[in-house]
Amino acid sequence: MPVTQLTRREISQQDYERVQRSDEFQELRKRFRGFAFPMTVVFMVWYLLYVLMSAYAVDFMATKVVGNINVGLIFGLLQFVSTFLITALYVRHANKNTDPIADRLREQLESDHDALRKGAKRA
Repeated sequence: MPVTQLTRREISQQDYERVQRSDEFQELRKRFRGFAFPMTVVFMVWYLLYVLMSAYAVDFMATKVVGNINVGLIFGLLQFVSTFLITALYVRHANKNTDPIADRLREQLESDHDALRKGAKRA
C-alpha cells in the first residue's frame, strides 16, 4: 500500500493523542530511548575523557606515536570516527527496531483518517 503524505492540519489533536496512548507508540518510545540515552551517555563520557585528558594529562596526550602525530591528535580524530560509528549504529537500530513500528503507526493513522474522510464525503 503506498503511503501518502499528510499535512499536520489534516490530522486532529485527538488522533495524535490516541496514537500516543497506544501500546505500539509506547513500545516505539521505549526502543528509541533504550538506544538513544545509553549511547548519549557513552559518547559524553568518551568526549569528557578526551577533554579531561587534554587538560590534565598533557604529557600523555603529547606522546608522539608516529612522526608528528601524537596521542592527542589520535584521540581528537577518534571523536569524528565515533560520531560516524554512532550514526551508523543508530541507522541500523532504527531500520531494524523503530522504523517498522513507526511505519505501522503512520499507516494506521492515515488509514483511519482516510476512512473518516470518505465517511464524511458520503454523508
